[in-house]
Amino acid sequence: MNPWATWLATYGTARYQLSRKQGWHAFVTAPPREPFEVLSRTAMSRLSGEELEDYNEARMVWNANLPTIKTSQLAAAYGICDQVMASAYRDGDKLRGSVVIDAEPGLGKTTIATRYARDVHRRVLRRDGPLTVEGHQRWPVAFIPLSAGVTLKGLNQQILRFYGHPAVDRASTSKLGALAVDCVTSCGTRLIVLDDLHFVDFRHRNGLEVSNHLKGLANDMAATFIYVGVNLTAKRFFDEGLLGEHTVYAQTSRRATRCPVAPFSIDTDTGMRGWLALLRTAEEHLTLAGSHDGMLCEHARLLHRRTQGRIASLTNLLDRISYLAIVTGVEAVTAELITTATVDNASESAARTG
Repeated sequence: MNPWATWLATYGTARYQLSRKQGWHAFVTAPPREPFEVLSRTAMSRLSGEELEDYNEARMVWNANLPTIKTSQLAAAYGICDQVMASAYRDGDKLRGSVVIDAEPGLGKTTIATRYARDVHRRVLRRDGPLTVEGHQRWPVAFIPLSAGVTLKGLNQQILRFYGHPAVDRASTSKLGALAVDCVTSCGTRLIVLDDLHFVDFRHRNGLEVSNHLKGLANDMAATFIYVGVNLTAKRFFDEGLLGEHTVYAQTSRRATRCPVAPFSIDTDTGMRGWLALLRTAEEHLTLAGSHDGMLCEHARLLHRRTQGRIASLTNLLDRISYLAIVTGVEAVTAELITTATVDNASESAARTG
């Protein structure tokens, strides 16, 4: 087996299922990928057909998995989460706050939440060990993604599925909530990430039931919640669908701290510096034979126009540009490839009208 096939066997694409604790465990405990030598065009020409195929696939896996880049947006979000998590030191009889990562698509909301939660999970296990005082498996973080039309029962089932509870499909609706609280409590869970909260319609009955249940869970669980969703303010998450003078009774607005995430802007010197810093970090990661210093930065404005400064759009675009650079033999990021590579529809439309 050639070295790149061996590398792929160890560090190939990881199929994490974060909505199950086994998948979350694999994500939290995964070691960083080992880098490998970037070959010159001459060295690549000496490889056999299979070796070149494996080398290129290893490069595609590497290029598609940028490390977490500590942007100003990430640092600001972590700062808000850290402040809210200070309430986690309260005794169990006291209420905790929550974080709401609320922004448009493509800005890295889920990445921010999962990376922060991963750090919390690792830190708690390092300090407190794998078992609780009662001998239960300690599980510091739960990651709960929601789906369209989620109901009260569906929310509780999703929590139980994360923990692998055997009664998830046979317990009554009223019992499911109690079992969810038991799982969180017995496993010593301190942080719960609820992703895709925008699927809850807070103006309708099912959504209001879910909203009220979330408040109940926050009361019953000694855990901090991070809610992640698209345009939750506009969807009336904070005022729980109440109108006019009744919004004063919305408990969510009192307990939750909004964490906005903005796209990169290059209209100011500070904004451009941040965008260039991001591109430099991404550039250092790419494994292309023709890479050179400033390869991405020299196309900073074009890359911004194609992605609208959205980090998810940028990473997707770089995946595709790197693929094209490899299969065409260009082996570098060029203006032609940046223009040729496909990007998500929203960025494409915005670039045409911008």
